[in-house]
Amino acid sequence: MELKEKSLICFDCKAPYTFSVEEQQAFQAKGHNHPPKRCPACRVTRAAKRPQKQVEERTTAFIPSAPRQFFAVKCSECGKDTQVPFEPRAGRPVYCIDCYHKSRATKQ
Repeated sequence: MELKEKSLICFDCKAPYTFSVEEQQAFQAKGHNHPPKRCPACRVTRAAKRPQKQVEERTTAFIPSAPRQFFAVKCSECGKDTQVPFEPRAGRPVYCIDCYHKSRATKQ
């Protein structure tokens, strides 16, 4: 499908703006199927008003992560075989999920 420049009206400021071919290609590369509702200036203003934490969450949400690695261990409390998402260190106890929750409940 051939892309052409589009003239759109901003949802916020109601001003006309041009949705260029380059912008359309960038939007399609990000997986967006619809044109933006706001002009570039209003998009920047809207993004600046968002709390920074929310912006960081949105940007990291699309980064695929590596599969999580688990390590087989024996629980230091009950001796049950279990898996943990971290590499155990010598001299440090490692608990199964049940014993971990019990130890956390007694600390609080």
